[in-house]
Amino acid sequence: MRKPSASEEMKVNASLSVQYHPQLAFFYAVPIGVLGGLIGLGGAEFRLPVLAGVLRYSARQAVPLNLAVSLITIAASLIIRGRTLSFETVMPLLPVVMSLIAGAIITAFLGVAWAGRLSNEQLERTILVLLVGVGIALIVESLLPQKIPALLPAALSWRIPAGVLFGLAIGLVSSLLGVAGGEIIIPTLVFAFGVDIKTAGTASLLISFPTVLVGLVKYTSQGVFRNRSSLKNTVAPMGVGSVLGAVVGGMLAGVIPASALKFVLGIILNISAFRVFQKPR
Repeated sequence: MRKPSASEEMKVNASLSVQYHPQLAFFYAVPIGVLGGLIGLGGAEFRLPVLAGVLRYSARQAVPLNLAVSLITIAASLIIRGRTLSFETVMPLLPVVMSLIAGAIITAFLGVAWAGRLSNEQLERTILVLLVGVGIALIVESLLPQKIPALLPAALSWRIPAGVLFGLAIGLVSSLLGVAGGEIIIPTLVFAFGVDIKTAGTASLLISFPTVLVGLVKYTSQGVFRNRSSLKNTVAPMGVGSVLGAVVGGMLAGVIPASALKFVLGIILNISAFRVFQKPR
């Protein structure tokens, strides 16, 4: 019996009756946004298990929806930061930022095409591995000192090629998980390039926006968003909830030590990933 292709699976998934719960999408997005704001991330890695678990989307549907919500949160964060912070601190870092963007948009485009060739089960296993990797990264980062010397030399001959390589990893994770990539970009800028945490946060948004946009355009070209109901009933309420939560989380930043919170969230992310994406054989 012929195994259906990934494109055929996508059409079947899109035709399935989905029970939309906009209030539930908003309800979960707000606390996730708050937690993301507390640790300086968007929280997309925590939204994915909600989309695939609580809201019962398939992995193939959940990833592009998560990417769409990520674009909303990035755009809102850029507007907010543009009013409160200066982008001048990012200018000396521009060669590194551009090299990271160059690598990221390549794999953001290719990653979507690769995901389209995977079966839903293969995609779920890939997502599980990546989410566990992100969870472990959060735990490790929580145990590291906040200030360490840059791991790379200051010479651009080192930093630009390294930026492209790091960008390739960032774009792949973004396209396969539907995340902005801040959980990888910020530690990369801080530990590899010696950037201060505030500048790293602003630079992360500048890198994430074109990366997410390229991935989203590629998913759209595959017809993922032909069903507008998911945009209205899931992406819109999740986007609003995420932005509101991130604003509240940013205001509460410092109330809870970010390192302790990252450690706990890393454990929670691993548990959630296994519960949602580890299928019994």
